[in-house]
Amino acid sequence: MRNEAVFSVRGDAELTARAGHLFTSARTEFLCAARDLRTWSQPESRAAVRHRMHAGFTVRKLLSPVALADEEARAHLRLVRSKGALVRISPSPLPHETIIIDRRVMILAGQETPTGRAYTVTTSENLVDGVRSLFQAVWEAAVDLETYLHSDVPHLDADGRVILRALGSGLTDASAAKRLGVSLRTYRRRVAELMTTLEADSRFQAGLRAGELGLPR
Repeated sequence: MRNEAVFSVRGDAELTARAGHLFTSARTEFLCAARDLRTWSQPESRAAVRHRMHAGFTVRKLLSPVALADEEARAHLRLVRSKGALVRISPSPLPHETIIIDRRVMILAGQETPTGRAYTVTTSENLVDGVRSLFQAVWEAAVDLETYLHSDVPHLDADGRVILRALGSGLTDASAAKRLGVSLRTYRRRVAELMTTLEADSRFQAGLRAGELGLPR
């Protein structure tokens, strides 16, 4: 990185070329605030941070609820939590998607454009400290990932829970429909509705999502 206090780059390739080494040189703290997991999506950068997670190295991820929209994203967040990262969900909008490294470097993500997202990189102590204070304020008001997931449990009626148990037990659709006293067509429609409620793309994902939310089967 050059010595100027502030400079801008455009697109992931230029960001990696000019500031990618900052991710691998992080020593004590890595803070990330983002709307979702696509803003900072470079696999090399993610891997570099994961490899540096050790005692004395703090990783905090502050995300919007939209980051939990699919199973792949939730799986990634569970992985980084298992490695020691702290993950919180902010119900408030996050206007600036930001990375702060070791309290000395800050990267701000701009809007997407046809030529790629613009990023601003700064080593200005005043700017870094100011934005870090804002990050801390939002962090204090945010909710731990697991707490957020369990507080947003979908409502399932008695039939919905029976269907969930049937999916988990391996019953055929015909047997499950008979147990519920409904037609096969109605049962399959209810399964589809249940998958929508649980934001699952498959019956297997529905079971995973139910377990993640702590729903009894």
